[in-house]
Amino acid sequence: MSLPLGKREIVVQAILFSLIGGLNALIDIGSLNLILYFWPTENSLYLLLFNTIAYILAVTNSYLWNSNLTFRKNASKNKRELTLFIIQAFVSLMISNVVFVGGAFLLGILPIPTIAEQNIAKGTAMIISSAASFLFMRYYVFRKVGRDQ
Repeated sequence: MSLPLGKREIVVQAILFSLIGGLNALIDIGSLNLILYFWPTENSLYLLLFNTIAYILAVTNSYLWNSNLTFRKNASKNKRELTLFIIQAFVSLMISNVVFVGGAFLLGILPIPTIAEQNIAKGTAMIISSAASFLFMRYYVFRKVGRDQ
């Protein structure tokens, strides 16, 4: 039994979003680890800064790929869409930063290396903020204006 067209579209979008998300994850965690390699820290403010830099690199990649591939049918690449994308990116960044820094702090009580704490926290932050990002992009950013919701 095949899926109805609307359901098939969301499945394809979720698959493409996940593949692009994998690339974004490599950029995000790779750049964070590169920064932490050269400037290791447990300071929350530096962790926020480093996570924000890594996130911006990944979210830029996300916009380029998702607007041209995943949501291309609905992407208009106008000011409204770009503004909504920036808003969703900011909200997702806040989610990512809270989960990352909070997770690193909470994991700090465990007897594991700091870099392991930071990577576990980062992975958790990436999963949660990516889920929020998909929902924002699917239902707000890359939707046809006037489309039934």
